[in-house]
Amino acid sequence: MIQASLNGPFSKDDHPAVPLTSAELAADARACAAAGARGFHVHPRSASGAETLEHTVVDEVVRAVKAAQPHPVGVGSGAWIAGDALRRFEFVSQWTQPDFASVNLSEEGAVALIRRLTERGIAVEAGVWTVDDAEFLVAHDLASSLLRVLIEPVELDLTVALEIVAEIHRVLDRGRVEVPRLQHGDGEATWVLLEDAARRGIDTRIGFEDTFHLPDGRIAASNAELVRAAVAIVGEP
Repeated sequence: MIQASLNGPFSKDDHPAVPLTSAELAADARACAAAGARGFHVHPRSASGAETLEHTVVDEVVRAVKAAQPHPVGVGSGAWIAGDALRRFEFVSQWTQPDFASVNLSEEGAVALIRRLTERGIAVEAGVWTVDDAEFLVAHDLASSLLRVLIEPVELDLTVALEIVAEIHRVLDRGRVEVPRLQHGDGEATWVLLEDAARRGIDTRIGFEDTFHLPDGRIAASNAELVRAAVAIVGEP
């Protein structure tokens, strides 16, 4: 499965094709689904263009993206978006539309947030950035409550990226974590970690949240172009 991460924290100042509004995200998701994406990760925006976890915005954006194509739609829950753990918890407790949400295990309140999302019927992707995160997941016996584990080391130099994800996989294997895994990178590690995910036969992710560049270094014109490049590596869905 290729998940398309459509916008992340970026704006049109970063790339003119970054989708921000619900209409733009819906249209982009439709194009990415046609290109081979089978899941979506979006960061809803307020009227000002800022990332938000406010439930009316999150639900409206997710509803629009789901209406535009047939695949599951999830959102991020990064602590930086709400500003503090309690405020984030209050926002998430009112969501109704996301099919899933990602929760970064390194952030304060991650376990409580996973439990609240699960109570609300929203599946959880646990974001594992480091080997310590993988050990935390195993030690707290979280796997049974997860949709999948996101292996997503951030801002890694290419010389260490593959070594770190290999150790994360070893920790998860030793801990008998059997839920699906989705592996992706960002920046210069994006395509190396996507290719490694393809070799491992696990899910992966691509989109403007992770990179603006195609494997040959050219700037991608759209998220759909990135998805097509990923399909060429991973294979047809």
